[in-house]
Amino acid sequence: MNLAAAANETLAHNSNVLVYSAMAVYTLAFVAHMAEWVFGSRSKVGRTAAALTAEAAAPAAARARSAAAAGGTGTAVLERPKVVTRSAAGSRDVPDGPGAHGGTEKGDLYGRIAISLTVLAWALHVGGVVTRALSVQRAPWGNMYEFSTTLGGAAVTAYLVLLLLKKNVRWLGLPLVTTVLLDLGLAVSVLYTASDQLVPALHSYWLWIHVSCAILSGAVLYLGAVATLLFLFRDRYEGKLADPDGKQPGAFATSVLERLPSAASLDKFAYRVNATVFPLWTFTIIAGAIWAEAAWGRYWGWDPKEVWTFITWVAYACYLHARATVGWKGRKAAWLGLVAFVCYLFNYFIVNIFVTGLHSYAGV
Repeated sequence: MNLAAAANETLAHNSNVLVYSAMAVYTLAFVAHMAEWVFGSRSKVGRTAAALTAEAAAPAAARARSAAAAGGTGTAVLERPKVVTRSAAGSRDVPDGPGAHGGTEKGDLYGRIAISLTVLAWALHVGGVVTRALSVQRAPWGNMYEFSTTLGGAAVTAYLVLLLLKKNVRWLGLPLVTTVLLDLGLAVSVLYTASDQLVPALHSYWLWIHVSCAILSGAVLYLGAVATLLFLFRDRYEGKLADPDGKQPGAFATSVLERLPSAASLDKFAYRVNATVFPLWTFTIIAGAIWAEAAWGRYWGWDPKEVWTFITWVAYACYLHARATVGWKGRKAAWLGLVAFVCYLFNYFIVNIFVTGLHSYAGV
């Protein structure tokens, strides 16, 4: 039987149309997110230490002026302003603001437009993935193109779920949409593979279990990596603000970084999402070993994909251990977290495409 004829070409075409449509709407969402960052006022999380101190001292100063105006003979005592201390992660632990927008009507409008467009793009994106699955009546992650499109959709799904849970993750919108656009652009231009049936070795229910866990793990690990990277920038920025004798941040850095949550919050978010998904990543490796035994007669064969999956697991295990150790909180653990995610990307792109092995997607 001709395997290519087994695919429903109409549904496969519709899937491509939906993916391209999602890319167009993601582009509009990107523009709206940029407008939110440009036109929204600065978030409260980025006020300088001097501004916070002045605000804390303002009520006491006002009371002193009132006493003097009343002609009182007593000595006015100014209250000591509250000091913004640095957290265990090495950052000033200030309250989080609303995200990129600072509560202004215009900024919030652009933010709501950006979220609405992201939801619409996500619906088209998921529709493209589902239609691709229907075109071949199987799981829509049998090759790098399908894996990439599904991974991008899973990342946006995780972001929208956090928004539904009322989490302060509006700051994720711009980097997420940008990355998903790059991911889909790479998928349709370099990784594209026509809709077709799978090779016999992949005909297993473990395809649904093992690969779906890998996709979900990768999507959440990506969110953690973005938070970790932003933490490093925000922590450096807060360090400069805390050192009045040092070089102060430039206007551009200030306008961008003041719209982020505090470094302590970014650090906490990254740790929590990585810790939450780590058991699923562990199960992904176990499920892959079970599938390997069923397909190839051994649980572990030192295939390049297996090796780098294990290296990634070890890297994240070291990150979580270091993050839970007092001496490795903050920037040191953050760098280790980024190294772990780079291992994941190397495993995802380089090993799959350029390294020959049983898991290799070389030639796509």
